[in-house]
Amino acid sequence: MKVVKSGGHRLFEQDQETTQVVAEMLTDLERNGMDAVGKYSIKFDDWNPPSFELTGKEIEAAIAQLPKQAIEDTDFCQANVRDFARAQLATLLALEVEIKPGVILGHKHIPVSSVGSYIPGGRYPMFGSAQMSIIPAKVAGVKRIVACTPPVKGQGYYPATINAMAKAGADRIFVLGGVPAMALMAFGLGDTEPVDMLCGAGNKYVVEAKRQLFGRCGIDILAGPTEILIIADDQADPALVACDLLGQAEHDPNSGICLICFSEAFAHRTINEGEEQLAGLPTRDIASASWAANGIVYVADSPQEAVELSNDYAPEHLELHVSDTDYFFANLTNYGSVFIGEETTVAYGDKSIGTNHILPTSRAARYTGGVWVGKFLKTCTFQRMTQAASAEIAAVTERQCKLENMLAHAVTARMRIERYRAAERSS
Repeated sequence: MKVVKSGGHRLFEQDQETTQVVAEMLTDLERNGMDAVGKYSIKFDDWNPPSFELTGKEIEAAIAQLPKQAIEDTDFCQANVRDFARAQLATLLALEVEIKPGVILGHKHIPVSSVGSYIPGGRYPMFGSAQMSIIPAKVAGVKRIVACTPPVKGQGYYPATINAMAKAGADRIFVLGGVPAMALMAFGLGDTEPVDMLCGAGNKYVVEAKRQLFGRCGIDILAGPTEILIIADDQADPALVACDLLGQAEHDPNSGICLICFSEAFAHRTINEGEEQLAGLPTRDIASASWAANGIVYVADSPQEAVELSNDYAPEHLELHVSDTDYFFANLTNYGSVFIGEETTVAYGDKSIGTNHILPTSRAARYTGGVWVGKFLKTCTFQRMTQAASAEIAAVTERQCKLENMLAHAVTARMRIERYRAAERSS
């Protein structure tokens, strides 16, 4: 393996300053409620309307501002997300099995009761995040969804975001951003009941708020700056590879950008293509900073080494620009979502194709996938037994409890032995 270009690799590190700021804000927000919400909203977003929640008429007015094509395109994207979520749900089957005579075990999937969805809107109004968090929750059967999105500073809402939130199925829509939004949903400020789970991406303060609120309520994942890794062989198109790398670089100066290829010639062709494309890119200020600081290019000695490098990086998004896609798809294990072949790209997954774009970053793909319909379901087990089976199991249980010196536990088993064996003798 040879490193042609080296750069930073983002790991989830706790920023003590951010941690302290968020902790102080959450304490203030819980103690002072909507007064604190208004204070912080003015400070950070120059926004403090009579009500942060939009009425039905205000939602209709927002949607009315959009051209027909924008509405139809959002409907198209949301239908894909909804169809895929329903197909995923169909794979999640209830279970009931008799593992021994009279011993019946199983599980059922129970939806979370309420979810707070955060739709980011800082550098870009990412209204596509509405369908990614709200639609899977609705398909899962979540009864109540509260959704928050930050205002356009000093101006109010972004109409396309409101349309996406409403069409996705949000029950209440608030124009409120950052830590105050997370507090409103998690604590249940004003007339809002607290939610059971928070979902959605955001800036470092939103991510830190989710981390600190975990336990008070559930969260989906902690997602940091976006990442892309592309594995490309010499048959790939360097221009297309460079284009896709820069597509993610525009997100954030801290975006992770990695290419694994198999020859120095291809590596340099792709780097040169990237530099040429950057020159004409409208978002080059952000993309060039990301590429300069975090861009990595490896030349692997073999497909096996490429797999090892990719699995170690554990990217949020993984693209395969290779002839033998089957080999890589079979052997790659650590990624948020994989895009197989040049015909698909991260932007499709982010916006329109139907898979989810809220995905693990900072190597979290080693142990978790992204948001999907199953994130909003609790898989809960159950047990049923006959009296005869209970007496049989109780004998083993009693001995195990005594070995652990948990004698009260042992008594619960002993009482069943005596009760059910006595009943058996009298029958």
